[in-house]
Amino acid sequence: MTMGDETPVTSLIFPVLIRPILSQLEKQDISASQTLRSALTKAEASYPGITYDLVVGIMKKGDVAVNMNESILRLQGGVSDSDVVEYRLSRSEDAFQELNKKSASLKRILSRIPDEITDRKTFLETIKEIASAIKKLLDAVNEISGFIPGSTGKQALEQRKREFVKFSKRFSNTLKEYFKEGHANAVFISALYLIHQTNMIIATVKSKCE
Repeated sequence: MTMGDETPVTSLIFPVLIRPILSQLEKQDISASQTLRSALTKAEASYPGITYDLVVGIMKKGDVAVNMNESILRLQGGVSDSDVVEYRLSRSEDAFQELNKKSASLKRILSRIPDEITDRKTFLETIKEIASAIKKLLDAVNEISGFIPGSTGKQALEQRKREFVKFSKRFSNTLKEYFKEGHANAVFISALYLIHQTNMIIATVKSKCE
């Protein structure tokens, strides 16, 4: 599965939907929750997107109609740090903590889109916030670059940054089309791509520095 061909919701189902459910289950039965978490984590690592297939399968069985892109985007706003541990840096230096903050901020603002997209004035203000958050995230990535050892690691981060910029421009174009055509789902998908790209930046930094 390549994220350029599939919708990004497949990579976000596990951290955004499944893990928070398991965290809730922990309060009732910690052993069952940990067993399920371990099994699903292994399954998702071996077969990326399997939890997405599972959720979609359950919804089809129950004849439930849900816009998965809209739902996952909205749910992103309530995800705790512990549920997205693979997309959070543990190093204590200011540059790493700043990147954590900027990535979390961008994802939180993007998660508001489903609730605000129908209110033009509010949505236009949110778009300005997103543009500012994107710039701040890129600045934070630049600050991190000096901590990446070796030219290969630096190149990997630079490539991630280029991908992020590409999807940022795509998001901007999708917004222009939305104001002409009114297709909200395209905006939801584009926002999810941005969240995925943000996660991939963090994952790349983690793999090179931690």
